[in-house]
Amino acid sequence: MRHTPSHTKNRRSHHALAPASLIKCPKCGVKALPHTVCKNCGFYKGKEAVDVLKKLSKKERKEKEKEIHSHDGQ
Repeated sequence: MRHTPSHTKNRRSHHALAPASLIKCPKCGVKALPHTVCKNCGFYKGKEAVDVLKKLSKKERKEKEKEIHSHDGQ
């Protein structure tokens, strides 16, 4: 059976996406999802959960450390 356009639109009225609620990381200040480890600094609830510098090359690690220390001063 065919549905009218208004019936189809009524059905799809609940398909809208809600924007992701982001919080500011207390450690580095980058926006992150709540209740998850910060992808920038690796901290969760004030403790280091993931070592983000571990998998980086020496050059990348130096740049990341510089970036993290510049955010700490704010």
